[in-house]
Amino acid sequence: MPDKTVEPVRWGIVGTGTMADQFAEDLKLSDGAVLAAVSSRNSDKAKAFAVRHGSQISAHASYSGLLADQTVDAVYVATPNDTHFAAASAAIESGKGVLVEKPLVATSAEAARLAALAAERDVFLMEAMWTRFLPAITKAKTLIEEGAIGKVSSLQGMLAFHHPYDPESRFYSKERGGGAMLDLGVYGVSLSRLLMGDPVELSGEWQAAPTGVDRAASFTLRFKNDVVATLSCAFDHEGDNSFIIEGSRGVLVLPAPFIAARDVLECSTGFAARLATIPGRSASALAIRKLVSRLPLPGIRKHSFPYSGHGLQFEIEAASSAIRARKTSHPVMHPLDSARTLEIIETVLREENRQP
Repeated sequence: MPDKTVEPVRWGIVGTGTMADQFAEDLKLSDGAVLAAVSSRNSDKAKAFAVRHGSQISAHASYSGLLADQTVDAVYVATPNDTHFAAASAAIESGKGVLVEKPLVATSAEAARLAALAAERDVFLMEAMWTRFLPAITKAKTLIEEGAIGKVSSLQGMLAFHHPYDPESRFYSKERGGGAMLDLGVYGVSLSRLLMGDPVELSGEWQAAPTGVDRAASFTLRFKNDVVATLSCAFDHEGDNSFIIEGSRGVLVLPAPFIAARDVLECSTGFAARLATIPGRSASALAIRKLVSRLPLPGIRKHSFPYSGHGLQFEIEAASSAIRARKTSHPVMHPLDSARTLEIIETVLREENRQP
């Protein structure tokens, strides 16, 4: 149950789509945070959203109305990628803390400008990279730091969800900040950097959709101590969507979908590790991975961190705590960290398109 002993941060949500709904639902599971208002250019959508999530919520037909609302302490931006910079800038200028759905903005230059503005105005800013705040991810990082799997040698991560090509879809629109890397690739790159630091070398390739955005991409990031991350993302197929960390004495597996991790599988080397990391989406591969994740098996230790809701409550609590403490950033997800992830994506996008 939420802790009633702390003064709650009163959140306003910009947008009424899927992520806005999930954020509103998980606010109810969060300590020190409540929903105060919502805004949408469509007043009927704003009113319907307020009805769904609580009778005390103010519904605004404009973003300016939300920012003028004195009952709102902080803003969650859940609108399309191309609107993030303007929406976050306006929130910062109004003095309200802001949590921006990933990606923080569309370019690394915008991220740096936004970070500077937040620091100048002494206002909180964070990308809503919720995966970084999940207890299972924290556990994986701790296991690595404690040497549970020995010296890390490689990371492997895939995130691919099939979105049929539609030039009108935000996923395939260059103007709206579409592309697999901004929508999915940011997760793998951000998680790899959380675990290993900043890469010293990087390369990649991508395939273009007819609209010119990337429909699929792969990254190779080399970190110090010769750790190599091999990552991929795509809209043109379904992936196995797990994340694997290999070491000299064992393997850690974040089962699919790793972005919503509830478990960490700590595997000894050999047969146990091979079972836990079997690739692909064949019926047999899916069945084996399901078996490994659910049953106690020799050589595999399961660390479980079940949670209710969608898992956004952990980032909500982290952001709310930082806002109450009058901080301008959070150490787990600093805005300049977000900028560096975007720089990596931009580097790959400068590579020649490998469209078949």
